[in-house]
Amino acid sequence: MAYDLKKESDVKEYVEKLGVEYRFGCYSEKKPEVCHLLGDYLEGIKKDFEKASKVYKSTCDDYGYAKSCYKYGNYSFLGKGKSGSKGEPRVAYQYYEKGCNLNDSDACLHSGLLLVSRSMPKEIDRNVPKGLQFLTKSCDMNNATACFYLSGMHISGVQKKPDDVAAGSGSGSGNGNGSMITAAVKPTTGKDNDYIVLKDMKKAFQFAYKACELRNMYACANLSQMYARGDGIEKNEKEAEKYKKMALEMQDEVKKQQETLTFQQGVGMPN
Repeated sequence: MAYDLKKESDVKEYVEKLGVEYRFGCYSEKKPEVCHLLGDYLEGIKKDFEKASKVYKSTCDDYGYAKSCYKYGNYSFLGKGKSGSKGEPRVAYQYYEKGCNLNDSDACLHSGLLLVSRSMPKEIDRNVPKGLQFLTKSCDMNNATACFYLSGMHISGVQKKPDDVAAGSGSGSGNGNGSMITAAVKPTTGKDNDYIVLKDMKKAFQFAYKACELRNMYACANLSQMYARGDGIEKNEKEAEKYKKMALEMQDEVKKQQETLTFQQGVGMPN
């Protein structure tokens, strides 16, 4: 049957049929990828986060479906889908780690961030070497954010003492008036034996370069500064300008996407 998605009645029928197909594929045919789609359907279309949470959890537990492990990790961390829950960081980490072991790059990213960050909940025991392994695996799977974080960690190094300056995440960021601030973090001072991860501008450049190639605008901003200063790479004003331009173009794209999303917030699914 052909649907006219400009007609409200057809949209409603299509959406309901989609749900029936996903339930059949999940519960009768036991296809994990369809179970995950059912979770996405419950989350994105029906806004039934409690049911979506259960579907993601069972799809991870029963089938070892990596994306569902990652999604349930998110739900657990935020306390989403559970009334009155403030979140369970330890449970979230368990599912992120499982998803990472099943080769989901986002799960590896979140596993790594939970282990290396000092701003994460106290329920998580900080373990920088293991977190670095997770982030490296994520970057190897072409996760731009993981590559960017690894670059920042090697710009400043990661110190042993928990009350020392946190690992740098040298980032270009918006300054509120539409222009890009492009300032790479300067390495901190200290003895090598004070660091879990040593400062290494060559590695920082390599990770920033890969992250930028994967279209992380902050990495491109840092790359511009590295070329301008000769940090980790030979100084090259032409390349500095090239990557600055790339970062600004990406920032404009993000602004346009945000404007489109804001406009579309008024266009919801019919009840």
